[in-house]
Amino acid sequence: MNARIKIALDAMGGDHGPSVVIPAAALSLVRHPDTEFLIFGDRKVIEPLLENHSVLARHSRVIHSEAAIAMDAKPSQALRQGRRKSSMWMALEAAKNGEADAVVSAGNTGALMAMSMFCLQTIANIERPAIAGIWPTIASESIVIDIGANVGADAKRLVKNAGMGAALARALFHVERPSVGLLNIGVEEVKGLDDIKLAGEALKKPDLPIHYHGFVEGDDLGKGIVDVVVTEGFTGNIALKAAEGTAKQIAVYLRAAMTRSLLAKIGAFFAQGAFRALKDKMDPRHANGGIFLGLQGIVIKSHGGADAIGFASAIDLGYDMAKSDLVSTIAKDIEHFQAALQQAPQLKDTDVVT
Repeated sequence: MNARIKIALDAMGGDHGPSVVIPAAALSLVRHPDTEFLIFGDRKVIEPLLENHSVLARHSRVIHSEAAIAMDAKPSQALRQGRRKSSMWMALEAAKNGEADAVVSAGNTGALMAMSMFCLQTIANIERPAIAGIWPTIASESIVIDIGANVGADAKRLVKNAGMGAALARALFHVERPSVGLLNIGVEEVKGLDDIKLAGEALKKPDLPIHYHGFVEGDDLGKGIVDVVVTEGFTGNIALKAAEGTAKQIAVYLRAAMTRSLLAKIGAFFAQGAFRALKDKMDPRHANGGIFLGLQGIVIKSHGGADAIGFASAIDLGYDMAKSDLVSTIAKDIEHFQAALQQAPQLKDTDVVT
């Protein structure tokens, strides 16, 4: 890998485009000065913004693109209209050609997934990528996979998600044998859908490079009792949005309580340091960025409405993933998990949902 980490930015993606992407890149560059950026988008919009960030300008190259993928475009439409000329496609192609170590975009999720699969393709034994997210917990942080790529998952896909999530945990948390739990409606082994039970049986195999914790419930997500929580995209996305909404709800409740009376305001004044720490801990911008796992390349999806702080967090994720050589780690780990699946007679290849 190159000594410097090269990150391709889809500057035209998201709700705010270059007005957020450029200052976000400047923030990330302060934290990671060995980064170089390939910025894809409308040169007429991007270059004036770079004039306000002279250090970033020296570490960047702007590549003009003629088009941007609309946030409401269907994936098939994006593939037809956006190939080879959109900022999103050109950023992905840079990763494919080895010009960039990671791609970060706040653009249309479905289009980004479709283009990523078409351009970068998946690694061996992975039918479809999954999206992993970093989840703040009481203990520290956990990884939740899948948070929106695939609606529904059979046992084989859940097991492979566990493998990819564990590889990511090793890269991020530096844990040799990450603990893995399957999200379920109860911790008892008799509960849940058959596919979750079958996946649990396969993950118990001792030769896998994980510590299988067992089933975990929804209220365990914030406790951090495992390094990796495995689920399917429909459930994972609902859990993610519910957690984000709850964080905002608590912030509103606290603000109202601290301004309700003069005594409350005085108490809030003396506790403002603690409240700032709480606000920082609950700020979803610091955990922004969904990681597309299973591709022959690193792709990070930022929230479409993210501000500069949030998008910078997504860039930081791309940097960390590239630095850890994540793709090679996942490819090696999936071989172990594939072997475990082959040894499970109840999980035949014909059961795979593609």
